[in-house]
Amino acid sequence: MIQALRGMKDIIDDGDLYQYIVKICEEITLNFGYKFIETPKLEQTSLFIRSVGESSDIVNKEMYQFIDKGGNDVCLRPEGTAGVVRAFIEHKFDRAGGVRKYFYYGSMFRYERPQKGRLREFHQFGIECFGEKSVYEDASVIIIGAEILNRLGIKTTLKINSLGDKECMPKYKAKLVEYLNSLDGLCQDCLRRIDTNPIRVLDCKNENCQNLLKNAPLITENLNDECQKDFDKLKEILTNNNIKFEVDPKLVRGLDYYSKTAFEFISDEIGSQSAVLGGGRYDNLVEYLGGRQTYAVGFAMGIERIMEILKSRTQSDERKGIYLCALDDKFIDEIYKLGLNLRKTHNVETNYEAKNPAKHLKSADNLNKKIFLCLGENEFKNNEIWYKNLDNGDDEKLNLNDLERFLNAR
Repeated sequence: MIQALRGMKDIIDDGDLYQYIVKICEEITLNFGYKFIETPKLEQTSLFIRSVGESSDIVNKEMYQFIDKGGNDVCLRPEGTAGVVRAFIEHKFDRAGGVRKYFYYGSMFRYERPQKGRLREFHQFGIECFGEKSVYEDASVIIIGAEILNRLGIKTTLKINSLGDKECMPKYKAKLVEYLNSLDGLCQDCLRRIDTNPIRVLDCKNENCQNLLKNAPLITENLNDECQKDFDKLKEILTNNNIKFEVDPKLVRGLDYYSKTAFEFISDEIGSQSAVLGGGRYDNLVEYLGGRQTYAVGFAMGIERIMEILKSRTQSDERKGIYLCALDDKFIDEIYKLGLNLRKTHNVETNYEAKNPAKHLKSADNLNKKIFLCLGENEFKNNEIWYKNLDNGDDEKLNLNDLERFLNAR
């Protein structure tokens, strides 16, 4: 039997939940002026090496990379930002000026060990804003993330940091490298990162490394005036808009392209603390990929992680929707027409097989439907339909002319 590849799952029973999450994200981002964008899942490998960074675990360990039949070095996208930036440059929006805002959702691919909340094919919702320098947009991006999580009822801790810019980051890196070279006992990944991107050492999950890093110099103590001013303003905006946060000077994110603002929303509802939504500013990435220097900020949210949290709370016995049926074959056309009309505003499952009431009620129960509607000989003669609420047991005959109004009031 052919099965799905390890770490890749079908979304079947959870399809409604997936769509619900995306719908909430879309509603909120549309209100902030974002438009939908779809980019290819397959891109040139060089796009991710240049954007994500050779020091990242994604490039070093996790990319689905291969040579295609045309001899091209290609890769399934491991994250969404790089593809959006590539499209932004390719369509010459970097030269057009102005502010452009996009949202996207879909599959990402990383060859990592499958575990709870982590898959080799997973799904993200993300937003990217280009052309806006103001720290107010950083705050807006964070507030969008907070609003999405709030609408979904997910409690998180927001952590923020500033990673500085082209002026203060090199000076900070020099101090950090000096400190790291004085340590004994760092893991092999950290030793490699000292030469490639030393600030990634701060993100190491090794407990021994974290103990060694307790007295490491912090970027927040080495910001220049502009970065410090923006970071202070960001904290002020969030505070004034009732967004609680913690400053984490060791928050660096997992990708090399961030500068200035970096943030993560952390949840402990799926085991150990993990980020469910994170992002920041990346003012240099468009230029790195061959475009004109463009200010940019955004975030990405892991949909599977959100689904895990919501599924852990969902009552499996919650009834939803309508079951519509007939007791005789001659009424199938009638219920078919009625079902089409009801589906304009309701979720309706129509059964096209004439069965006795007990069998229909059993089918409705198996489908976890809330409302049972059935048309028989007597109901048809009186322009009525048999209504039964499978939650509370309410049972009555309803005039078909009043049915839609009655259902909308429930």
